[in-house]
Formats: sequence, structure tokens, C-alpha cells
Amino acid sequence: MQKLKRNINIGFRVNPEEQTLIRNRMSQSGFRNMRAYLLKMAVCGYVINIDLSDVRECSRLLRFISNNTNQIARKANENGGIYSADIADIQSKLSEVCRQQNQIILGITKVLKEV
Repeated sequence: MQKLKRNINIGFRVNPEEQTLIRNRMSQSGFRNMRAYLLKMAVCGYVINIDLSDVRECSRLLRFISNNTNQIARKANENGGIYSADIADIQSKLSEVCRQQNQIILGITKVLKEV
């Protein structure tokens, strides 16, 4: 009997929705053989994990800016004037948001270059 190069069996179970999804992706990739497709994806496929902590921080800073802007608008409507310290606070937080967005863009660009 001939000795096989691939003599280890690896298997897993899927539900009908997952099977349909796998078959659709397999056909989109041009594969006709499920085993060949799954082997290729397991050996050469990419799994991309994106760290979204910068996005969360950016959202947090935007909430702060929004709250400060509302407070300044209320003060302006009540008093007819705005404090320069409030404007400086918003400007510094807006600069931080811009810095965070630049980091996010650089991170996404780096991930896309690796793929």
C-alpha cells in the first residue's frame, strides 16, 4: 500500500448557514474542490485582527468636544460672550482627535500593506 504524504486527518462541523457561507466564498475564490479550498485557507489564508482602541478613544474625545461645544453655545446665548479658555480647551481636544485619527489611518494602511 502506498504511503500518503498527508496522513493526518483534521475535521470540524458546521451548521447549514456556515456551510452556505463557506461554499459561497469558495466559489468566489474560484475553487471547485472544498478540501483544496479549506486547505489553502488554513495554510495561506489571512486572519486580520484590528485593534479598535484608537477608534474608541477618538469617539470619547469627540463626545467631550460635543459636550463642551454645547456648554459654550449655552453660555454664549445666556451671556452674549464666550470665554477664551473654553475655546482653547476645545482646540486642544480637537487636536487630540486629529492625532488619534492619523494613528488610525496609519494603522489601517499598515494592515492593508501586509495583506
